[in-house]
Amino acid sequence: MLSNKSILITGGTGSLGKALTKALLSRWPQIKRLVIFSRDEQKQFHMAQEYPSDQYPNVRFFIGDVRDFDRVKRALKNIDYVIHAAAMKHVHIAEYNPMECVKTNILGAENIINACLETEVKRVVSLSTDKAAAPVNLYGATKLASDKLFVAANNIRGANPIQFSVVRYGNVMGSNGSVIPFFINKRTGGILPITDDTMTRFNITLQGGVDMVLHALEHAWGGEIFVPKIPSYRIMDVAEAIGPECKKVIVGMRPGEKIHEEMITSSDSFYTYDLGRYYAILPSNPRWKLEDFINHFKAVKVPFGFHYSSGENSDWVGVDELRKLIKEHVDPTF
Repeated sequence: MLSNKSILITGGTGSLGKALTKALLSRWPQIKRLVIFSRDEQKQFHMAQEYPSDQYPNVRFFIGDVRDFDRVKRALKNIDYVIHAAAMKHVHIAEYNPMECVKTNILGAENIINACLETEVKRVVSLSTDKAAAPVNLYGATKLASDKLFVAANNIRGANPIQFSVVRYGNVMGSNGSVIPFFINKRTGGILPITDDTMTRFNITLQGGVDMVLHALEHAWGGEIFVPKIPSYRIMDVAEAIGPECKKVIVGMRPGEKIHEEMITSSDSFYTYDLGRYYAILPSNPRWKLEDFINHFKAVKVPFGFHYSSGENSDWVGVDELRKLIKEHVDPTF
């Protein structure tokens, strides 16, 4: 699918960007060009050591910020596919720096869309978050706005054959800023701070996130928000898996946090279809025929009022399984 194609990853030096880079080069060594676009020169410097130009002549590192339209447009020259992973994602930091979050997550999304429409990009996949469903914090609200922009971009493309789609998933196990590496660092002090002992979250591995992005890149028709069927965990089970001997101290919820997360709300159920491995929230006015989509993917409409919540999931990861996953996906020495 991607042989002889040029791909750009915004936020390419982040956890998922690095995992995508590894997967893309492994599965499609004949990729024409892979551009890592990010604003962090230190992370780019370190990542470039992993992919030296003499061994990976098709990998390019491009310093830039999605807030800068001209820089984004220049980076997209001769690019076929875009994976938009750049975002300001720390909930509590966004609460205290709201305009910075808006500039990156909303205005940055607008820049990506407009620059793609003005170049020769063929497909765009934007990364979303469970916090974009019924958001209670600014980060989730900006990502919901971003999702809406990418879905609507399919309606303003005119005769341009470009396709925009979105993937939405929960907490990526071991990613920067996630709870598991935080607890691993804290356990040496003997105390694990717990925001609320009833809290639950969805859980997906980095590989699961990579697979989902590549699925959307290959199969999207344009306008879908793809949602994976993934398990949940209880925060107390994570604490027990990582620090069974540690004292668990309830410290209260931080600004903008939820007890449980949703990826599909009951309001989304009107447009949501079960595709087997994934759900897809379809646009209310798709550019393609809904009947053709249903027949092609054997899609099944979810019941009205259906919602997908981490607290009401049918699939759970327990303490023992969490320990195995942490050792496999986060810390081999765990």
